[in-house]
Formats: sequence, structure tokens, C-alpha cells
Amino acid sequence: MQIKIINLMKKYGNSVALKNITFRIEDKTITALLGPNGAGKTTTINILAGLLKPDDGEIYYGDLDFLTNSNKIKSIIGLVPQYNNIDKDLTLYQNLLIHSILFGVKKNEIKNRIEEILNFTGLTNHKNKEAGKLSGGMKRRLVIGRAILHRPKILFLDEPTVGLDPATRRHIWDFVKNINKNFGCTVVLTTHYIEEAELLSDYVYFIDKGEIIKHGKPENLKNEMGKYALEIFIEGKTREEYFESKTEAIERLKQLTYVDMAKIREVNLEDVYLKLTGKKIDI
Repeated sequence: MQIKIINLMKKYGNSVALKNITFRIEDKTITALLGPNGAGKTTTINILAGLLKPDDGEIYYGDLDFLTNSNKIKSIIGLVPQYNNIDKDLTLYQNLLIHSILFGVKKNEIKNRIEEILNFTGLTNHKNKEAGKLSGGMKRRLVIGRAILHRPKILFLDEPTVGLDPATRRHIWDFVKNINKNFGCTVVLTTHYIEEAELLSDYVYFIDKGEIIKHGKPENLKNEMGKYALEIFIEGKTREEYFESKTEAIERLKQLTYVDMAKIREVNLEDVYLKLTGKKIDI
């Protein structure tokens, strides 16, 4: 079923975090909210997950109202917060056990569910280790695995790979893709990593200063700019020009004079954001 967000608004004092944003999330897809820190991404996820109340707006999952059926909604969602909120003094297994009880997993199913998650996350051999002694990547897998233990229909991830090294980040990306494919979960994630949004998502919403400024499939968004970007560096400043073919970009490069440096690369989502806002996503 589709998730529909209509005119969502949130203020913190006199500061407007979300400015009547409207968007939708298709069933069993991976959707990314892409933007810089402070854009309103975490506020959006926290409202969708029931941790914050909006000042105005509506949210529906099919015909089910998120805001008036919070208990039912919480039973069908999983949440991975930006930081690993695990009990460090308990074992990995004990962390999963507590979550299964809190989320009402049937007693006769708990053991099998935990074993399923341990196997899926590749953490079986570490189940008796204190959670606080796990590596950063393992902690992240534990938090994500915990979030799907009760088999939610929707999984929210807030900056799922922030602070992780590139190799671990890619491992988490594969992990999230497998959750979407093998569990049929609708996945919604926030990120400020361009590559993460490009490689993971079926659909991207650019968010800036509390507003949705552009949306679409990653390839379609990039194709609107062109296939290739020519970056031109002159006296400490950079500008980009866009072309449909590498040949066109090379011909333009030959015409350049008095430049410090220039390079040709494929267009990415940061080019789209730069065109929309006049700035790069600040990581």
C-alpha cells in the first residue's frame, strides 16, 4: 500500500522545520530523502515513525491514518535511528530478545525469529558477545536486524551509514537491498550521501530548508541534466557544464583556455541539487 504525506508542517519555536511538504512512497520500494544536515529529513522520519507530532498535515498508509492509529501503525513499522541505541552491557542475543518481547512476538516464535535475524545479519557467531564490544558495522547490522525482527511492512532508516567507513557502508547498502527484496519491506531512508541515494533508492526526494524541491527516479533526475559533466577550475572557483555525450564534453574541453584544471565525469545527483539550490550538499 502507498504511504501518502499531505501538507506536513512542523515548527520548533519560531523555526519552521517542515513547510507543508507533500509526497508519497510506493509500496515495497526504497525511497530516499536526500539533503544536507538540518534540511528536515530526521524531523520527517521521526514524525512518520510516531516519535514526533506534526503541527499540521496528514499521513495515510492506504486508508489507515498514521496520526489517529498510532498503536496499529507502530506494530507495522521498524525504525533505525541515526545512532545505535543498543544496550551495550547485554549480549547481542539479549538485545534481540528484549525487542521481540516489547513488540509482541509470540512466545513460541521468538527463538526462531531471533535465529532468522542472526543468520540474515551474519551475526550468529557473535550472539553471546556484549553488544558494546561489537564493531561499528556489526552494531549497525544489529540495530537494523532488530528493527525487522517483528516483520514490519515499513522500515525507516535515519542516516543508516553515517560515520561508517566506505567498505562497511557498501555492506550496509547490500543489507538494506536484501531486506527490501527478501522481506518485501517498504524502505524509507534519509541520507546526505549522494552515492547512497543513487545506488540504493528507486525514488529520491530532494529536501532543503524544510521543503521538497525536486523528486523522481535517480536516473531520470540525472538525465535531465545530461550524461556528462565538465568541471572547470579557474582561480579557485569551479563551474560545471553538462553534455549529452562524452564527445561533446571533450570538444568543449578543447576550446577552453586559461583554466587551472578541468575534468570530465558522469553526472550525479549532486549536480541536480547544485542546479536547484546553487550549493553542494554539505557533508
